[in-house]
Amino acid sequence: MSDESYESRIIDGKVLAQQVEEEVRSGVEDLESNRGIVPGLATILVGDDPASKMYVRLKHRACERVGIKAEDYLLPADATQEELLALIDSLNKNKDIHGILLQLPLPKHFSPQEAMEAISPAKDADGFHPYNMGKLMIGDEGLVPCTPHGVIRALEEYNVPVKGKNAVIVGHSNVVGKPMAAMLLNRNATVSVCHIFTDDLKKYTLGADILVVAAGVKHLIKADMVKEGVVIFDVGITKEEDGVYGDVDFENVVKKASLITPVPGGVGPLTVAMLMKHVLMCAQKSL
Repeated sequence: MSDESYESRIIDGKVLAQQVEEEVRSGVEDLESNRGIVPGLATILVGDDPASKMYVRLKHRACERVGIKAEDYLLPADATQEELLALIDSLNKNKDIHGILLQLPLPKHFSPQEAMEAISPAKDADGFHPYNMGKLMIGDEGLVPCTPHGVIRALEEYNVPVKGKNAVIVGHSNVVGKPMAAMLLNRNATVSVCHIFTDDLKKYTLGADILVVAAGVKHLIKADMVKEGVVIFDVGITKEEDGVYGDVDFENVVKKASLITPVPGGVGPLTVAMLMKHVLMCAQKSL
């Protein structure tokens, strides 16, 4: 395949993320100049997991780029659930904080679900609160999980038809799979959700017009598992000594896909950009 045709198939998450960030930057400036409000994001990190620290840094850098004020709250790994809940309660009451992000995973002695539910739905920048998830299920998409929101934005930007199309999701997590299914159903796709217990995964993926893979299994999706012209979003990430890999065997699958996200540089930047968009939304609704 020529370099030109190869490049035309790549969904450039970095470019899309820059577009979203520019929109957010404009919205932040408007909010500050007209209402005197600077959107604020509080990030909570429990313990010192290196990957979690890196993800928090990426989010803070994005805040700097768009003009959002970011505050970092650190708790030691041996903190208690009660201490975490008390911190969340104080941030819920802080009028200068419009969005709250609890970086996961938490140390094993914590209850992440209880902590997520303690965050005010109005400040739920990640879109994980049951209230916001429930609104999503009835088609009221406000604060939704950032990664599926980013996938929808990419589908719109690349003019990919969704209505009536066969969409297959591999992975049924609360973070990606389930909300992704709801958002595609809201747009009248015909949705199949697969997971590690699915018999004959290939039978489903071969029929996909739109394929979203979020299983966390290196090169799970091979070229013989997809049809010509499929649109693929690779959400999975596996880190090894020699590099970072997605759930899709990119080098071979790209030859059959009409559009595909690379790993890295695909869904990841969009996810962070959508978080920025959500913080702005939280601040706008706080008026």
